[in-house]
Amino acid sequence: MPIATPIRTVRTARSSIAGWLTRRYLSRLRRKGTTLDLNALSKLPEPALLPLRRIGLDPVPEIGALRDREPVSRLPVPAVPVWLVTGYDEAKEVLGDARAFSNDFAHLVGTNGVAEHHEPGGLGFADPPDHTRLRRLLTPEFTMRRLNRLTPLIHSIIEERLDALEAAADADGRVDLVEHFALPVPALVICELLGVPYEERDAFQQFSVARFDVLGGLGASFGAISQSREYLRGVIAQQRREPGDGLLGMIIREHGDAVTDEELTGLADGVLTGGLETTASMLALGTLVMLQDRTHFTAIREAEDPGAVATPFVDELLRHLTVVQTAFPRFARENTVVGGQTISAGDIVIVSLSAADRDKRLGPEMDAFDPSRPPASSHLAFGYGIHRCVGAELGRMELRAAFPLLAERFPALRLAVKPQELEFRKLSIVYGVDSLPVRLK
Repeated sequence: MPIATPIRTVRTARSSIAGWLTRRYLSRLRRKGTTLDLNALSKLPEPALLPLRRIGLDPVPEIGALRDREPVSRLPVPAVPVWLVTGYDEAKEVLGDARAFSNDFAHLVGTNGVAEHHEPGGLGFADPPDHTRLRRLLTPEFTMRRLNRLTPLIHSIIEERLDALEAAADADGRVDLVEHFALPVPALVICELLGVPYEERDAFQQFSVARFDVLGGLGASFGAISQSREYLRGVIAQQRREPGDGLLGMIIREHGDAVTDEELTGLADGVLTGGLETTASMLALGTLVMLQDRTHFTAIREAEDPGAVATPFVDELLRHLTVVQTAFPRFARENTVVGGQTISAGDIVIVSLSAADRDKRLGPEMDAFDPSRPPASSHLAFGYGIHRCVGAELGRMELRAAFPLLAERFPALRLAVKPQELEFRKLSIVYGVDSLPVRLK
């Protein structure tokens, strides 16, 4: 089946951490009887944005210095205590303790501007036992046995997108890798996984990226989420009538009325959010890493066993880039001590995954990209604990297949602009570039 070129999307440089922290502000201040201007909350103090600052591919040096000096520290946010966790061990402690730290969206409902219908659903904002029950619905589809059936499809999608990449190039071989390859590959894989019809993939892709555009403030961000969920409700209704072979059809056939339409919508929305933007960013930034040091590009292209080379390359890319810069904010349920700091019940805790994955306690030269690095410990690019990304292995499969095929197809691949001319997202939970101009010849 032919795959159409996706609609070009332009994302803004405003951070969605503003939305997350705003909702926590409101929860805290509601108990104090304080009212707030939602639009004003979209402008956080500059020091509070430290976890989202990067220079090129690297977190700013200030966050590394903070991690080495004080792995758990206070962020200068008014009205409510917000803690920033930057150390690896401390990050695992917070992410792994679902008893002491809550993700539940219910903390926010009823506050200024936050209504029940704003809930994004899915696993990210759920606590046990709801989280446990919902995750069990997804887990069977993400076992290696189930995922292996997608391998031929993933390769087929990548090959077709390589064809589209070449067809879209101008006479000089110049083309945007994000628009024609990095974004549509995971979008089409998720369409197949969920059972979304191919003819609806453009709308699917638009909704998936719109939620990250919060330039218009919190209301616009919630609006994008609402639109996405409304679209997915239609998909769920169709699947209820005629369950397909994808994830949604499988859950409906096996669990029926035991799972509600709203729960299915939330799960589908979570898979969409977690599997598209992150993998697209990894494909674009991973290609940039290869092109900046062609020894990596050559190693993958000339390997007798590309998979053997791609596996450590991808794992080190995941650690080094950690494109999801912060985990879902946690809400402390009780007084607790982390990294020598006393966190009080009701405090917000933000975990910097990108800082934690470069903690020098993990080994030497953690700021460097080194595919030969022994895997001394697990990186946090997919999170940790009960909220670790359920689709982590699917993302790995796409990356391990895409990089060797890209390098083999276009041995002369190179950047079409100087690296300093690339426009990285200024402030974004999911780090990346909106465009990666390359030359194929």
